[in-house]
Formats: sequence, C-alpha cells, structure tokens
Amino acid sequence: MQKNKKFLISSKFLAHLLIGGVFLCTSCKSLYNADYKKPDLVDAKASKELKKLHKKLYYISKEGFAVGHQDDTAYGIGWTKSDFPNVEKSDVHDVIGDFPAVYGFDISKIELASDKNIDGIPFNTMRELIIDAYSKGGIITISWHADNPKTNGDSWDATPAVNTIIGEGQYVEKYNLWLERVAVFLKSLKYKGKTIPVAFRPFHEMNGAWFWWGNPNCNAIEYIQLWRNTVRVLRDQHKLHNLFYVYSPNKLNPEDDYLAFYPGDKYVDILGIDIYDFKNSEDYIAAAVHDLNLVQSIAKTKDKLYAFTETGLEAITTANWFSQVVYPNLENTGISWVLFWRNHTKKHHYMPYKGHASEADFKAFENAPKTLFLKDINQLKL
Repeated sequence: MQKNKKFLISSKFLAHLLIGGVFLCTSCKSLYNADYKKPDLVDAKASKELKKLHKKLYYISKEGFAVGHQDDTAYGIGWTKSDFPNVEKSDVHDVIGDFPAVYGFDISKIELASDKNIDGIPFNTMRELIIDAYSKGGIITISWHADNPKTNGDSWDATPAVNTIIGEGQYVEKYNLWLERVAVFLKSLKYKGKTIPVAFRPFHEMNGAWFWWGNPNCNAIEYIQLWRNTVRVLRDQHKLHNLFYVYSPNKLNPEDDYLAFYPGDKYVDILGIDIYDFKNSEDYIAAAVHDLNLVQSIAKTKDKLYAFTETGLEAITTANWFSQVVYPNLENTGISWVLFWRNHTKKHHYMPYKGHASEADFKAFENAPKTLFLKDINQLKL
C-alpha cells in the first residue's frame, strides 16, 4: 500500500527545517543557516526572491523532487487557454486534483517581437499564466528555442550560426537586439511589484546536432563564448537579477563529456540533463541512472543544484511508466525537479489527461512519497 504523503512532511525533512529554523520569518532571521549555506550564484546582485527560490529548491531536493509540466496551463488535449479564459485548466489537475509544482514555458519568437511563441501561445497570455502560477507558489522555468540568426530559420535549422553572433560576427547587433527583447519580457514578469524568479535554460541539448547551437554546428569555444556573452548582457547590461542560468545537455552518448560545453561555475547556477524514452524503457532507465548519477556527482563537487530538465515518453505507451519506470529511478537522485514535456495532441503528449490509459498509474506516481506537486511544495515554510 502506498504512503499517502499529502499534507505530510517526512521526519527527516522536518529535522532539516527545524535545524535550519526555516519556520521562522525570514525578516527575523538570516536566509542562511547551519544546514543551508549561502550559495555562489552567477548574479552577485540576485534578487531576494531568487535567493529564496534557491533555498526552496535546496530543501525540495532533500524531501523528494518537484514535478513539472511544460505549458501545463496554456493548453492540453482538446483545449487551449483561449477556450477557457476565466478558468484555470490543466490536464494534470484534471487527473489528480493538483497542479504541477514546476511550470515550464518557452519564449521562442520573442526575439522577433512576435506576439505569440512557437507553440501559438500569446506572450501576454504566457505572462498572465506565469504570474498566476507564481502567485500560487509554483516554480517557473523558461527555455528559448531561438530562431537561427544567420538564416532566419527556426531552432532546428542546423546551419552553423554561433560564430556570427559572437566576437566580430556580422549578426552581433542583431543578437543583442534579440537579448533586449528577451530582457523586456523577463522584466515584465512581476508579482506584487517584484520580479518573478526564473530558472532560465537557453541553448539546451548542445551536445546534439539538431539545433544551430549544437555540436557539430558550433564548437565548445564558440558555445561557451555565446553563453557567457548572453549572461553578461542580460545580467550586467539589462540588469536582470531574477534569473538562474541552467545548463542542460542531452542524454550522453558513451563518448560524450558532460562538461565539454560547460561555460564555467561563474556562469551556471543549476546543472541539468534532458533524456527521453523513445519506447525503450530499458535504454531509458540505463541512461537516466548513469547520467543523473554523473550530474549528481559533478553538482556536489561544484556545490550546485541539479535537475532532470526535460523528459517524457510520447503518448505514454508503456504500461505503468510513471510508477515503475520513472519513479524508482528518480526517488533517490537528489534532483530538485523533473519536467515532463507538453501535451499537444493525442499523438504528441507526455502527461496523462482525463480518460487516458495511464491515469491510474499517474495517480500512484502522485501518491508516491517523494513526488512533490504544488500543494506539497506549498507546505515548505521558508
């Protein structure tokens, strides 16, 4: 019989909280304590909200892992937000009666000053959804499938382009304009007058060949320069102090070096990895176990948080996938969160919806001791 963890805090986690004194008001006590040391963040001027989120993610990783979903409240199977403008709708909520703890969004096309992203979500709607999720205690992570600056193709136009937007490249000014537009949007994410903290994950899966910023379409030296320039422009020029910078390669091949494209400890806050199950659970489990163990080891050496930044099984075709494939191989990894990809159509979705064959299995996953959804993380008193 599975443990019902809802509205409970484990004795081990309670000890962390009591030792740290995190039940005390932060205005009466330092944010840091004997258990939670001050982290070395990319941004020395990080906002108070960003610092509090780091602490929250740290304690989440001690209790279990936060469960996230891409575009959860923007659309789902058979609906979009525009169909229900006055209703907070979610496929995950329809199944378990709770929302994800982590909300993923993508700002692709913001660089073109488009009013909608690559998936057709109006940026005004995205902003509203982010503010609403944060106001309810949710954690926000944002990726950026930027267009190819050289060809104006999409992210999957693998024409080499990184060398054109660094150094003396011909499109440096164009890219700086793109970053200005990114900054304007990220600065507009405010709740009660304060900028919402965001785990920002640009230029992900750089060890794969499918994006213009990926290997072999650029080399490690070019990639690192692009990343560092991006951080400097957003942080120093545009004064964005509400961002964690998340480094997330794709599933590692035997010859891959996780740190091959690593921009350096001063430019990365959180380590991640993206791994999908391509209808081969044995291979998926092997990759997840190996890669997450590696990320855990590196993160501990560098004293950084780490996460399972993208995952999923398209259409969830394997029986008991969440409870028997995912959960046993994540429960003791120490990740802060796991993000499952979006629900677009009945052929292309990564979370169950009402009536889905995996509905009961997902409820079992939700009831497992270490899966933390929105209600669970809202129990953390920081």
